[in-house]
Amino acid sequence: MPITMKDLRRAGKFVMPGNAACPGCGALVAFKLVSKVLGKDAVYVIPACCTSVIQGPYPKSGFRVPVFNMAFAAAASTAAGMAAGLAALGRGNVRVVAWAGDGGTYDIGIQALSGAAERGDDVLYICYNNEAYMNTGIQRSGATPPKAWTKTTPTGKAEMKKNMPLIVAAHGASYVATASIGYPFDLVNKVAKARDKRGFRYIEILSTCPTGWNYPVNKTIELARLAVDTYVWPLYEVEDGKLRITMRPKRRPLREYLAPQRRFAHLTEEDVRALERAFMDRWEALEKLEAAGRIFV
Repeated sequence: MPITMKDLRRAGKFVMPGNAACPGCGALVAFKLVSKVLGKDAVYVIPACCTSVIQGPYPKSGFRVPVFNMAFAAAASTAAGMAAGLAALGRGNVRVVAWAGDGGTYDIGIQALSGAAERGDDVLYICYNNEAYMNTGIQRSGATPPKAWTKTTPTGKAEMKKNMPLIVAAHGASYVATASIGYPFDLVNKVAKARDKRGFRYIEILSTCPTGWNYPVNKTIELARLAVDTYVWPLYEVEDGKLRITMRPKRRPLREYLAPQRRFAHLTEEDVRALERAFMDRWEALEKLEAAGRIFV
């Protein structure tokens, strides 16, 4: 049965007041939703990222779940070892979750992620994607969209972002999905589906960031919705090699998404049209993959 608002209200609260998140932090919204679905029988491996700061300094914590902090590059391999150890102890009911930002997923942690996905380790890997290295000062990552300002791309990033969900899917992961905090029920139901599967599962959540994207803090959820509805962030899942788009965009103009974010303030109309074409190309490619039936053998 799909998760409802009543289910979420009845679920426990695993994030406490007084944590160290920035106002309007999309990553914290994502963690609140995910932790409600996974409940008390989950342990989180968190590498260097915003969340390792949000949780608070040892020996205190803003989270009411077990957390194991790990070096930037090693979240997936640490989670794989932890899952194997718990299984050996007869604790297979505990879900091991690697919770990492885009820097620790797309770039610094990609080798460990690839290895765990190839082996089919029993890990749920969740990337909360705020599209740059926010914790270390807003440097570009492999997830940063083209034309976006960061401290290391002051005139706008030149390259398209990696297509990480499909890269993971190509490893034969048992479940891959994208999600957005702007569409919470799509998100929580994908987490529930991944929770109940075995093997390597991967969910990537768009986690809007007022600090790095430079927008008013009250627009966090609005922008997370607009990313979906302007084709910037497609929502889909890959299960048993089959891709399914889970939500169709509402065809809003891309300008509505870009305008509130000062990281895109330098864009010309020509730049906006180029971005529209780039995102539509990716959307049309997804539609073709969906229509093809099985996308990987």
